[in-house]
Amino acid sequence: MKLSGRNAIITGASQGLGKVIAEHFLREGANVVLCARSEADLNKTRDELARLAPDRKVLARTCDVSDEAQVNNVVAFAIHELGSVEVLVANAGVYGPMGPTESVNLDEWRRALDINLFGVLLPARALIPHFKRAKGGKIVVISGGGATNPLPNISAYAASKAAVVRLMETLAEELKTHNVDVNAIAPGALATRLVDEVLAAGPDKVGAVFFEKNKQWKEKGAVSPDLGASLAVYLASADSDGITGRLISAQWDPWRDLHTHREELAKSDIYCLRRIVPEDRGQKWS
Repeated sequence: MKLSGRNAIITGASQGLGKVIAEHFLREGANVVLCARSEADLNKTRDELARLAPDRKVLARTCDVSDEAQVNNVVAFAIHELGSVEVLVANAGVYGPMGPTESVNLDEWRRALDINLFGVLLPARALIPHFKRAKGGKIVVISGGGATNPLPNISAYAASKAAVVRLMETLAEELKTHNVDVNAIAPGALATRLVDEVLAAGPDKVGAVFFEKNKQWKEKGAVSPDLGASLAVYLASADSDGITGRLISAQWDPWRDLHTHREELAKSDIYCLRRIVPEDRGQKWS
């Protein structure tokens, strides 16, 4: 089992991709602390997963990942109950307000950044001293399409996810000498509650093209969350040691053998956010 003996905190774990990641982690031998805002959903998921993996520790704690005190309490709880934490999966996220940027509610826009960006920063900050003392650790961030492509009418999500990836790259550089690997996952289009939110908002708010994409994902199926969860297992395991500062697509990138390219990755900006200049496209403008 790839995660035997490892303990993980997974945020946004009561449903959707977070829940699937927890299932995969348990299957691979990890103990987990699940956190989410809804106590009822969280306890239901904890009990369900505990039945699936009776020989693992499945713990749960309600937490708003944008609240520093609550995040610190979850981290302290996990370390106390499990003895150590080797992995953080920062999965919690929201789309935020939908509609033209000039007319959406600004408080909701800020709230989306609080959850999507600070929801990565705060748990990472809380665990970094623990990882440094342990001389190693893994931080896995769930990003998405908003990080690499504009998303008209969902600007808070797009801006926060791009910020999350640059935060991930920065933390990777800061923590490289401490053997802490920090990476992000683009899980692909998932038929989760976020799709339902887009469909409920309607084409006038989110745009006809994006609405139609989500409608197709809902009706005909989208990317399986098992793919992103499997990549999360890989990035949490010893197989990926030394791979850090990368945004990896679960759907499109050959991540299962990525460790065979470890040295090439370390010397390149492959799977990183970078500015494209004319020469990158065979043009010379000066």
